[in-house]
Amino acid sequence: MEDSSSTRKMPLLKGWNAVPNLITYVRIVMVIVFITLAAQAGSLGVSDYAKRWTAAVLFIVAASTDKLDGYFARKYHQVTELGKLMDPIADKLLICSALITLSAFGELWWWVTALFLIREIGITVMRFFIIDNGGKVIAANRAGKYKTVAECIGIGMLLLPVWLVPGIPSAAAKAYRITGLVITLIALALCLYSGVMYVIGVFRPRSRQ
Repeated sequence: MEDSSSTRKMPLLKGWNAVPNLITYVRIVMVIVFITLAAQAGSLGVSDYAKRWTAAVLFIVAASTDKLDGYFARKYHQVTELGKLMDPIADKLLICSALITLSAFGELWWWVTALFLIREIGITVMRFFIIDNGGKVIAANRAGKYKTVAECIGIGMLLLPVWLVPGIPSAAAKAYRITGLVITLIALALCLYSGVMYVIGVFRPRSRQ
């Protein structure tokens, strides 16, 4: 029993030091720096304008590098089970930390953040369960990828303190924030839909057996 268990878990660690996975590790570190800067900037960035801008830019850079590790993984044939697991986790850490920060400062409704967290944590736990039982990690579906893009755009807009730019009309600043909120709500709809599709994809093969 011990031998079969060890051989089952070994493939997960294969390629842990591949370039795409190293990029993912860096993204996780960037999340920690982002949280620190965003917290110090305060609500709407009024406590520290520069740190809010820096946190927002760091969020955008970290989100953009999601495509970078995927590009290297495909180009150099370094797609690994660890990468398929850690890449979504890095995404979730970034997105969820940003959502919690925005809600903590009263910039986003808590019910929106709660629904995001329930879906993301649920899917992550399911991924670990699949691996622990010897199954392969299922990569993100197309709806999930669209969801990620919408999340990054919507949350990125909410984080960028455009309203603090000198001379910007209050109406324009309000319209900007409303647009960011609408895109975030669209991302939430895609988030819930892709989560349902993921669960169906996990259990459908088993139901046929």
